[in-house]
Amino acid sequence: MNTYMKFLYEFLNEFFAGLKTILFGIINGIKQLFDIPNYIHLIKEYKNDFSVQEWVLVAIAIAAVAIILILMVLLALLIIRKYLRFRKNVIDQESMLKEVADLNKRVAKMSKEREEIMAMKVSQLGLRPDESPELDMSTSNEESNETKENDDGIRFARLSIVDKKFAKYKVQNYNNEFSLDELCVTFRNFAASQLHLYYTLPMIRVFIAGLASTKLVILQGISGTGKTSLAYAWGKFLKHDSCVVSVQPSWRDRTELFGYFNEFTKKFNETQLLETLYTATYTDDVYTVILDEMNLARVEYYFAEMLSILEMPNRDEWIIEVAASPWETDPKHIINGRIRIPANTWYIGTINNDDSTFMVTDKVYDRAMPIDINEKGQAFKAAETPSMDINFSYLDYLFEKSKKDFPVSAENWKKINDMDDYVIKHFRVAFGNRIVSHLGKFVSAYVACGGDEVEGIDYFIAKKILRKFEQLNIAYIKDEIDGFVTFLDKSFGKGKMKECIEYVLRLKKLG
Repeated sequence: MNTYMKFLYEFLNEFFAGLKTILFGIINGIKQLFDIPNYIHLIKEYKNDFSVQEWVLVAIAIAAVAIILILMVLLALLIIRKYLRFRKNVIDQESMLKEVADLNKRVAKMSKEREEIMAMKVSQLGLRPDESPELDMSTSNEESNETKENDDGIRFARLSIVDKKFAKYKVQNYNNEFSLDELCVTFRNFAASQLHLYYTLPMIRVFIAGLASTKLVILQGISGTGKTSLAYAWGKFLKHDSCVVSVQPSWRDRTELFGYFNEFTKKFNETQLLETLYTATYTDDVYTVILDEMNLARVEYYFAEMLSILEMPNRDEWIIEVAASPWETDPKHIINGRIRIPANTWYIGTINNDDSTFMVTDKVYDRAMPIDINEKGQAFKAAETPSMDINFSYLDYLFEKSKKDFPVSAENWKKINDMDDYVIKHFRVAFGNRIVSHLGKFVSAYVACGGDEVEGIDYFIAKKILRKFEQLNIAYIKDEIDGFVTFLDKSFGKGKMKECIEYVLRLKKLG
């Protein structure tokens, strides 16, 4: 044991001696570094031997050393200052976190108290004030009576105003006679001459064909290329300004779109979208809803019910519930708390794919028509073209007529089916009946708009089907892409499937 203690003493003595040497070495080094008297002594010792030129060099050396010393002092002060600032931020953050925690406790306590009060005072959802069950607190009846006196039991104030506005309205027949081809040219000239928005004719054809294929069109691409402007111009062209719905990251359910019943005010918080849809139920005009930056929140959260409803083949079944039970004073077209989604309304979403947005899923893309807008339109001189009154029934007739007049040829359907088999075999990707139905509507309308059938097929397949390749591991499929390009050239003609080939080759480069 004595041997170990002796070892331990010498061992620790050696360790602390080293620390002492380092510490005193640093202190002595700093003292020597800033030993001004020693510098002066050296200068005095050699001053009699310096020539004039050497005195100049001595002055330069002294200045250089002085600058180095000053910089070292400033560096040390800067480090100390940064540390103090960092420490202050840490202390402030800790203080702020404590305050936030205290506030959260107070909010939780207040929320609990509010819930307890609501449990005693709030009636069942959707009942009229005078139909509420009896409450223990007498103030409940007083509040209900007061609300009834103030608003006469009207919970949809804005929709009731629409009823009054259209009380004597008769559906207008605009006697439209244009073709889809003429519509594309007219709309393009209107956007250019009236709004100074310039789009290529193929882009307008794709847009109109997209409206023919589905009620939800998604405009995607880099910022500043005119995605929202295109939908805005379409509303102006139809003499009904588009209803712009700015999607927020916090959206979680459909109440953000349609509103909700407020138990305290006994009013329904109506949104602009609900008012637009309700107005559309009265007319045969065409209306547009813009879901701006629609993927700032998950589309399935707030638009899932609409996605399902708009896919129903029978438009009479396009019903959505906005209130739990009916009131006698409800607007004319709110029946049993439900509203019929009008067929004369289209929904145009704009998306940017960046770090601030959510990925749009297959469920949404399969029910929509995505259109890429990645190029700014070149200005051109267009004839002065005014806006138009267009009957929805006539536009719908043109879309249906295009399916009869310009159906996809049997030869091209066979090529599409062969391509489907090829993609399944080599890429394990397939498309269902919904996409096949959309393809037929899109291509027929695209041809009716003045486009080429294979061009329409090419665009649709690139945007709706090959888009699914992005979900695959590109490294594993890139060796199959050259063979797929050869297959497309052989089946549809050399270079005919331009959009598809450009898309898969771009994926190959990424891989």
